[in-house]
Amino acid sequence: MAKKKKAQKEEQAQVNEQEQVQDQEQENSADTKQVSWEEKAAELNDKYLRLYSEFDNYRKRTIKEKADIIKSASKDIIQDLLPVVDDFDRTMQALNDSKDMDAFAEGVKLVQHKFKSILEKQGLQHVEAKGETFDPELHEAVTKIPAPSDELKGKVVDVIEKGYHLNEKVLRYAKVVVGE
Repeated sequence: MAKKKKAQKEEQAQVNEQEQVQDQEQENSADTKQVSWEEKAAELNDKYLRLYSEFDNYRKRTIKEKADIIKSASKDIIQDLLPVVDDFDRTMQALNDSKDMDAFAEGVKLVQHKFKSILEKQGLQHVEAKGETFDPELHEAVTKIPAPSDELKGKVVDVIEKGYHLNEKVLRYAKVVVGE
């Protein structure tokens, strides 16, 4: 019996030792899992911060590019208008030197035509208003007068200031007198 008890105690000791080894392995694997979760969280946080910074830089860059495009767009129109400014300078000089007013008037008409053609090239168009039916989307009624004839009722009788479209959008409404 003593041998049996001794064998049981040895068996019990081995079982206890195996349980302790298993407990330690579980604790180690739990620590490993916890470490890997912490590492994973740190890695994802780092990716998030990098992505956020990259997007913020992209946003700032696009804002700057838009501002540059707007500046360069006005540069193009100014370059197109410089020859007209030169023509006006020459016209003013010719006004002082010229005695032939008909030639001077012809020169002014040429400069005006050049100026209008440059504006039209940029997409500017004037709104035809006289004789047209009054349209509040295109016209601004300054005043109403009695219509000279029945056919002019509700129509534009006179244009005070021309209206303009820029690329199919109203830039300035035509100021008109409407017959009633």
